Amino acid sequence: MEARTPPVLLLSAPRTSTGELLARAAAWRGYEVTDRAVSAEGRRVHWYGGPRAAARLAGPLGLGLLEPADDWLTRVPDPLLRRRVRLTTLAEARALRERAFVKPPSAKIDLLPAAVHEDGTGLPSGLDGSTPVLVSGVVEFTAEYRLFVLDGTVLTGSRYAVCGRLDPAPLDAGSLAFGRTVLEATAGGLPSAVCLDIGRLAAGGWAVVEANMAWFAHCYAAEPERVLDTVLRAAGPIAAVASRDRPYLRGEVEERGADRERGRLQERAAPSV
Repeated sequence: MEARTPPVLLLSAPRTSTGELLARAAAWRGYEVTDRAVSAEGRRVHWYGGPRAAARLAGPLGLGLLEPADDWLTRVPDPLLRRRVRLTTLAEARALRERAFVKPPSAKIDLLPAAVHEDGTGLPSGLDGSTPVLVSGVVEFTAEYRLFVLDGTVLTGSRYAVCGRLDPAPLDAGSLAFGRTVLEATAGGLPSAVCLDIGRLAAGGWAVVEANMAWFAHCYAAEPERVLDTVLRAAGPIAAVASRDRPYLRGEVEERGADRERGRLQERAAPSV
């Protein structure tokens, strides 16, 4: 009887500490773990790694990569966000004349580091002005937490920073409670497998930081086995992607974001009546 070919967890090279942890968890489950894409061709493949390599490999390997919509953060209810956030273009952000936090909507634009700017004049000049960016009011987080979410439920997570400095630790009751509150209100607008970051504010209370693709998120002190559960759903065979997740496939997210931006610009250009 012919042996069944095991599924593959493909990692980008060089491997990160999270990649190593996921490799061990996947190998324990019987996955073949490799960083050689050629050995994954024609196999059932899951991915953990950076967005540039993912974009290059997704088509040839039949990968379905889930990620939140670029404007998801702008649609989070105000009591959970605690600041004004808008999705705009880099060209418009360069015209800012007030202090703001500017970041790309996801990790796929790695030439634009997330940072607080006194105004828009210091933003990179080498990027196309149509590049999407999120512009938000400046708030101070005293502690930040990462939650790995599957089907609207927190599987595992970790504190990852205290006062802006890396400081991993297990989740506490407050972070879990707020994470559940956020998911009750927003899970319907997120892919079924996602990474959600939240934080405790210096001013008191909690706020959403951002949502990101699970297949490019550090696990810090989270349980690698549960992180792996989220990653396997978030980056696996495109044929296995459920209909409710189809709008969150990477190419679909980018196209819908471009459509919304074109519509916004047309509205602004239309003559008033």
